[in-house]
Amino acid sequence: MRRIQLFREIRQGVENLLLHKLRSMLTMLGVVFGVGSVVAMLSVGEGASKEALDQIRKVGMTNIIIRSMEPVEDATAARSHTHMTIYGLLYDDQQRIEETFKTVKQVVPVKLVRKDGRLGTRALELRVVGTTPDWFNLLSRDLVAGRVLMEDDAKDRAGVVVLTEFGARKLLATENTIGQKLRIGGKAYEIVGIVKSMGSSVGTIQMPDEEVDAYIPIEAAKERYGDVNVKMTGSNQMREMVELHEMIVEVDADVNVEATAAGIGSMLKQFHKKEDYKISVPLALLNQAKATKRTFNIVLGSIAAISLLVGGIGIMNIMLASVTERTREIGIRRAIGAKRLQIIRQFLIETVVLSTTGGLMGIGLGLFIPWMITLFAGMPTVVTMDSVILSVGISITVGIVFGLYPAARAAQVDPIIALRHE
Repeated sequence: MRRIQLFREIRQGVENLLLHKLRSMLTMLGVVFGVGSVVAMLSVGEGASKEALDQIRKVGMTNIIIRSMEPVEDATAARSHTHMTIYGLLYDDQQRIEETFKTVKQVVPVKLVRKDGRLGTRALELRVVGTTPDWFNLLSRDLVAGRVLMEDDAKDRAGVVVLTEFGARKLLATENTIGQKLRIGGKAYEIVGIVKSMGSSVGTIQMPDEEVDAYIPIEAAKERYGDVNVKMTGSNQMREMVELHEMIVEVDADVNVEATAAGIGSMLKQFHKKEDYKISVPLALLNQAKATKRTFNIVLGSIAAISLLVGGIGIMNIMLASVTERTREIGIRRAIGAKRLQIIRQFLIETVVLSTTGGLMGIGLGLFIPWMITLFAGMPTVVTMDSVILSVGISITVGIVFGLYPAARAAQVDPIIALRHE
């Protein structure tokens, strides 16, 4: 019986609102734009943070990246003199880390050198990456063709190379890919594989790979290019000696990453007179990105909530005007036995119908705006079910909260005075 009565009251409320279609539509606009802005803003924030988080995860949640950095005073001196600067990570650093920290599963060394790659008439400056096969285990990159470096390549100091897809397209063009002979810095290599690369940076963490990488066994890099690199800057000849340019340290569990990174930093300070290295922890940046995302969502949600507040005030204003217009109707209903609770319920139903309908329309708007942003601006957006549910809940709450006062005013109308109202 109560269910039938509730359905009747809802139908009556909808009919009352349809008597003033334009006014009802204008009243809902505040809620429509408020809910739409909530969904759209949260989806933009979610999309931006998801892209950043995905890239950070590709660096490795349990990895620590240590990179050689030339001290500022050495770089300044090298520009004005022809002497050789010596800095960066040492082969001994790798051994010390492996032997000292029980939480370290493995350390992957990396040597870097810039050389011209030539295949027939085509040329491209490549970043030669001397490393071990474990590099491809720690940093998962999609294999396009062929294979990655193998243990036998490292043992034999083989003249093999794995190119990135970008480099392969530039050098090989329409040629067959695997098996081609590529000359890098005058040395011949056989192309055995092609992989995709990230080729970007996230926050303060630079990705370990670039679009123009050419991966070779680290033993071959030591033998063919050595530790001394010569660079020409104008009329000056700059020579630098770096044993290892990078080390990627894999930790056994993510809970041990930050403590292990701190321990490695303390150990390196003991053996390096200058701070000629930089330690990057993707997990720390991931946690920071998550905290930033929460703050971003709170700020955006607060801005959108103001729009909903304005929409709620608009609903309350219209419903108060409706109470005045329907004073005689209220008096007749009270005179024939309607209770105050029924009057309150009737007006609450109307406000909730207004706000809920506006909320549903707002969700449609909120889905459309992110789609347009992705289509025209190229920004990634992600609409989550949580934001949709939150928006519906807020719109219903707005109807109840801002409808209580007009409903209470309607219930307090004196029936005798109301019947005399014209």
